[in-house]
Amino acid sequence: MGVIVPILRTHSCGCQALARCCGKTLTSDWFPRYRQRMRWDLLFDDLEARLEFEHEEQSRALAFESERLRVNRTHLRDRILQFGQGDAVVQLVLPGETRLGLTIDAHGRDWVSGRTGGSRGDEVIVRLDSIAAVIPSAAQLELGGAQPSDAPGRLAERISLPMVLRDLGRRRQPVRVLTIDGAFHGTFDRVGADHADLALHDAGTARRQQAVTGYRVLPLSRVIAVIFGGVG
Repeated sequence: MGVIVPILRTHSCGCQALARCCGKTLTSDWFPRYRQRMRWDLLFDDLEARLEFEHEEQSRALAFESERLRVNRTHLRDRILQFGQGDAVVQLVLPGETRLGLTIDAHGRDWVSGRTGGSRGDEVIVRLDSIAAVIPSAAQLELGGAQPSDAPGRLAERISLPMVLRDLGRRRQPVRVLTIDGAFHGTFDRVGADHADLALHDAGTARRQQAVTGYRVLPLSRVIAVIFGGVG
């Protein structure tokens, strides 16, 4: 046990003032233990600050990596769907510098669909690979990051363009088909894996044998868009 001595005789003037204020005497080993305790407090404070900094750095790195992976998995279709949030019009540029403003209402594996001129406009199915560019507004670009929609279990991922065109053919829906080589009016008779048979007839008429003026077998890789509804 240390020797009990008056604090005024043992320590510096700062400690003497402390002793007068407290009216106590301290053991001769108090000051070294006090300094040691201060060193440990400073060490723990430093470690805590370092750990907090490292945690923040790791969080930032994880957020950056997550954003990088999200961007890497994002497709053009995802950006188009993002731009079309809230019934916003999405401006598409098709081959030949043709501009098309669509309110997007459906999409599938390799196509998007929407209406021109609001709810009473034509329905247009656009093959994604035929889109030359998308022209977003500044507000559309400021929207939150587009979420990748390539989950294999999603129904939209299983609906391809040939499936949609077959449905139009079963319903005998007159269509206008825009291709790289021109436009054709008619009705789909059959649709294969990579091509479609189109029976040609005048716009605004139903597909009747006497109305058919000819046939076209169209490679789907040449198709830009299919328009139906108020086809003119």
